[in-house]
Amino acid sequence: MDALHPRLLVRDFPACAAFYQGVLRDLLGAEPVRVLPGYASWDIAGQTGLALFARDSLAEAVGTADLPQAAQDRAMLVMKVDDVDKAADCLARHGATVAAPPQDRPDWGPSLRTAHLRDPEGNLIEVQSY
Repeated sequence: MDALHPRLLVRDFPACAAFYQGVLRDLLGAEPVRVLPGYASWDIAGQTGLALFARDSLAEAVGTADLPQAAQDRAMLVMKVDDVDKAADCLARHGATVAAPPQDRPDWGPSLRTAHLRDPEGNLIEVQSY
């Protein structure tokens, strides 16, 4: 179960995917589990240790596509939850602000549902179920 992991939001996806593929293979013996256009992830000890996602795709999802590249998010904390709507409500009760409300994302995965919120410092958090 991928309960909690970092996701780097990258501009040059092919270069970053090749970099982390080499580094994680050489240092940790980790091979990519998923490699799709604009997305890659590596498991360590059976859980996602790192994921990469094309920054422009996420910027569209959270409404920051019109910002300059330097002002767009570069990282995100991802939490797998049983119920995205309840998790988003919980984060909001604790002071998070909603960047993108709970919604199905069939273009990202056949049964994927996500919500995007920001913690009190503005860091991006994704809660997801699939």
